[in-house]
Formats: sequence, structure tokens, C-alpha cells
Amino acid sequence: MMPTPETLQRFIAIVGEKNAISNVTDMAPYMREWRDLWPGSSPLVLRPANTDEVSRILKIAYETNTAIVPQSGNTGLVGGQMPTGPEVLLSLDRMTKIISVDADDYSMTVEAGCILKNVQNAADAVDRLFPLSLASEGSCRIGGNLSSNAGGLNVLAYGNTRDLCLGLEVVLADGRIWNGLKKLRKDNTGYDLKNLFIGAEGTLGIITAAVLKLYPKPRRNDTAFIAVPSPRAAVELLALVKNESGNRAVAFELMPEIAMGFTVKHMGITNPIASPSSWFVLTELADAVPGSFETILEKAMEMGIVTDASIAQSDAQRQALWSIRELMPESQRHEGGSIKHDVSVPVSHIPAFIDEATAAVHGFMADARVMCFGHMGDGNMHFNVTQPIGMDKQKFLDQWHALNWVVFDVVLKHGGSISAEHGIGQLKRDDMLRIKSPVELDMMRGVKAMLDPKGIMNPGKVLPPA
Repeated sequence: MMPTPETLQRFIAIVGEKNAISNVTDMAPYMREWRDLWPGSSPLVLRPANTDEVSRILKIAYETNTAIVPQSGNTGLVGGQMPTGPEVLLSLDRMTKIISVDADDYSMTVEAGCILKNVQNAADAVDRLFPLSLASEGSCRIGGNLSSNAGGLNVLAYGNTRDLCLGLEVVLADGRIWNGLKKLRKDNTGYDLKNLFIGAEGTLGIITAAVLKLYPKPRRNDTAFIAVPSPRAAVELLALVKNESGNRAVAFELMPEIAMGFTVKHMGITNPIASPSSWFVLTELADAVPGSFETILEKAMEMGIVTDASIAQSDAQRQALWSIRELMPESQRHEGGSIKHDVSVPVSHIPAFIDEATAAVHGFMADARVMCFGHMGDGNMHFNVTQPIGMDKQKFLDQWHALNWVVFDVVLKHGGSISAEHGIGQLKRDDMLRIKSPVELDMMRGVKAMLDPKGIMNPGKVLPPA
């Protein structure tokens, strides 16, 4: 239901005229997401300055049955942050305070609108590490990271965003504020409420602040770009690196030859490996014994699971190696349409999954170009399919849902998940009917009904209609 003019004026009075946007041109940055799959539409964008203003907005929304869509950095890839018509968009982009940094307690308290890079920098300033690292870290915000349970490059060592959070402050659908901003590592006093909201994509309440875990800052990073003959060899290399380094691996990324080709061709990148290879690995160790990485790679070459390697000799070289991986998704844009799959399977299943899913895709569309890369260390692969050369882009993209299930069927066969780190949003909402049991859906709907009885929190996302 579209909010009345009177309701909109009540909202505007809370944030002030300059922080309420209704002009279509000025709203445009909030209404367009990275993939251009879900154009947004809203009567109003609200930019509250603090938790109290969020609370006052939601009290009115609850009273008037006005739907609210929360948005942080607008970097989500499944449409969870996009309003679809009558919903009011609530942006957290003014709530950017770093409230406190406690180096001794290895924690930091921040508002939900803090940009991830600024959080990383604040930790670095006190000789600590906040390990969440994403390609979008210069624009994504902590509230969105938590609401989508973001993953990224360092999950192998530190876990998802869920694992990096100690406490939350949340405004509930009726405007009540839950202050759970605790720094405790142990609090065994009943249900862990914060984990209801982490990964809920704003469908249960709005995260307004968080206590984040910090870690010791590594004194040295050993980074290598490695040629491997196959994904099976990469699995063996991962085990060798973890075992021989004393579990010092913080990242382990797998990349195919086609991904390297796209990135070299379109992004001005030079391949650090001179000899040809079908597959590559980018891996990093933190605080490993000096010289141990070279020893590990020598052993891997003797085993036949590594054919060549380039070890960064400076931080500049390290950054250059990581830029290869970070630019891979963007390189696909230059090759036409891309149908993407953010999936996970057990690490040991990755080689079979890649073979079987690739064969299934080629059975569905013979000339499609498969580009499977990603966070092999934690089982999360981005199985992306680029359109055949010469095919009409829209005709290819029209096959999105059908091609998804060609891949998803293989994922499920291997005991995997159709969403590893990007969330559900609009993109995979209806797929929940196929991947969740009736019991699971009933439990999720029960939680939703309890915390959002009027259904005003980010409607149409995550949960399919009953």
C-alpha cells in the first residue's frame, strides 16, 4: 500500500527536508543496483542520522502499515536492498560513526553505515586487524555486511561476518530498540538473538550498530600466484599448505585459464605466470616461518601438484597479485551477459562439482563459456556462465532461471548450498521452496511473524509467499 502524503510528511519531519529525497533524479543512486536486474522504485528515501530517528520512523511505519526497505552501501547482488514500488527506502549512509575501538579487548563498536574500508583502517590504526575483506570494501557498509552475512577472501581463517560479530543494536519493526551491544566472547544466557538478524537481509529488523571482533595484525604476509594442473591438484595443495604451514593459510582462491584471459584482455593485467596453465591458485599465509612457503611450494612441485609459482617480494607485488582476483568479476562485463552462481560445496567435492556442472551447462547451451573461480579454501565457488560469442545478450539472460537450476541441481547433489555469501534477496526467494523443507520454512515464517507481524520489513525478500 502506498503511504499517504500525510504519512510521508511525518517521516520527513523526523529526518529534515534535506535528508528526505523524493526527486526521481536525486533518488537514482539508491534505485540502481550493480547488476541492473532490479530497478528500484520508491516514493521517498529517508536518511536518518541516528538510532533514535530510525526508531521513530519505524514506529510510524508500524502504525500506518508502511513497508520499509533498509539499504546500506547498495552493493548487494541479489536485489535484497531494492524497493519495488510503495516501500519507503531507509538508507543508513549517514550513520557512519566509529563509536569506540578497544585494542585491549580486541573489539570495535560502530554504526551500521560505516564503510568496511574505514572499519579496517580504524583497526589498523591501533595495530589490530578486522579481517573481513571484499572487492566492494571501499563502498559496502557494515550493516549490509551483517544483514547478508558477507563472506569474502578471508573466511578460510576468520569465518563469515557472523563469526566476526559480538553484539548488535537493532530497531524492531514496531520501533522498539534492542541494545545487544555486548563485547563478551561468552554469554550463555539463552537464545543468541543477534544471529536472528545476521543474514536476515533486513526482513526482521534494522541493524543500527554492531560490536565487531578484532584480531592481531599479521607481521608478515606471504602471497603466491601458483599454476596448478587441475582443481584436484588445488585441493591437494590446499591440504599441503594448511598442514605444512601450521594452519597459517588465510586465503586460497582458485581461478581458471578463461578468467585469467578475460582479466588480462580487458583489465590491463599481466599474468605473473609465464608458462601456460589451465588453472591458477592465489594463496596467502599470515605470520608463517620465513622461508617455509618456498619449502612448501618445492614439495608441491615434487608431488606434481604445482607447475610454476610467483611469490610476491613486496607489498606492491602482493597488491598486484590480489588485484588480478578482484578484477575478475568486472572483466566478465566486457564479454557480454553473465549468469552468476554463488554456491558452496564441501571442498573435497569441488573438482567433481566443476566437471559435472560444466558438462551440464554445455548440455543445456553448448557454446556457453564457464568461468568458475572463487574461495576454494572454504568451498565457495562463483560458477559464472558467460554468453556464447555472437549470441544476443538478452536472449542469453532470458535463460537465467533455467540455467540456474542446471547448476543448482549439481550443487545439491554434492550436498551444497545455492547461496554461499551473497544472500537470497529477490533473486533466489522462490528457490527457497525447492531447497528448504516445509519444517524449515515454517520455522522461518514463525520467526518472521513474531518479529514483523505486519510484514513491513523488506517485504518480498528471502521468504517466498506461503
